[in-house]
Amino acid sequence: MVGPGRPQIVLFGSSIVQYSFSNGGWGASLADVYSRTADVVLRGYGGWNSRFALRVLDQVFPKEAVVQPSLVIVYFGGNDSMPPHPSGKGAHVPLSEFVDNMRKIGEHLLSLSDKTRVIFVSPPPMNERQIELVFGDAIKGRRNEVCRPYAEALLNLCNEINVKCVDLWNVIRQQDDWLNTCFTDGIHFTAKASEVVVKEVLKVVREAEWKPSLYWKSLPIEFPFDYGIPNSLSLAELELFRNEQLELPPSTALL
Repeated sequence: MVGPGRPQIVLFGSSIVQYSFSNGGWGASLADVYSRTADVVLRGYGGWNSRFALRVLDQVFPKEAVVQPSLVIVYFGGNDSMPPHPSGKGAHVPLSEFVDNMRKIGEHLLSLSDKTRVIFVSPPPMNERQIELVFGDAIKGRRNEVCRPYAEALLNLCNEINVKCVDLWNVIRQQDDWLNTCFTDGIHFTAKASEVVVKEVLKVVREAEWKPSLYWKSLPIEFPFDYGIPNSLSLAELELFRNEQLELPPSTALL
């Protein structure tokens, strides 16, 4: 392990997480934002649902680990909401089980340490027509009307167990021409949609009353900028302002 030790931000989820370092993805953008203050660690598993996640939870996040993450951002739900497969072996998880699984995931993560924070990311909407064009019969039956209850149930669960949440279901739908600009294949995000995710995550982190704060501007910068180098002030200013386009106005809507 390289040092000095930094706070760890772990991204845990299905393909929305696994692919988050590709094509201007939201995970890569978060790693860039936190490049001098924290380590962003990817734990994404394409095709997985909350049932699979629960099976490996103790291995990915062992309670006996010496260093525990400071923040875990969790995304599951899109695959859970797929229609049941005739074989019974598909990704579908009934809504009640999905809620129970996510509750157990949240409770486990919160128990890792008294300073481990958790954000759940709700399932986003999808472009059903684009899914049909790209995947054909390989993925059949993914529908917004079926996925929406999973997003809503997750938001309700977050309020119940005091976990922060990014409401992607509504945020994505608020974007201009979202059906045609937010997805590469009807499911996964374009760079535009990923920027929306980053902005919403940073807003939640900035407005959370966590002590210490995990907002990137509040964390200590690793090593001085100057060490006597001329024009060091301009380097520091560049570090502070280069991500201003990812800032959203403060609000309490997503707390």
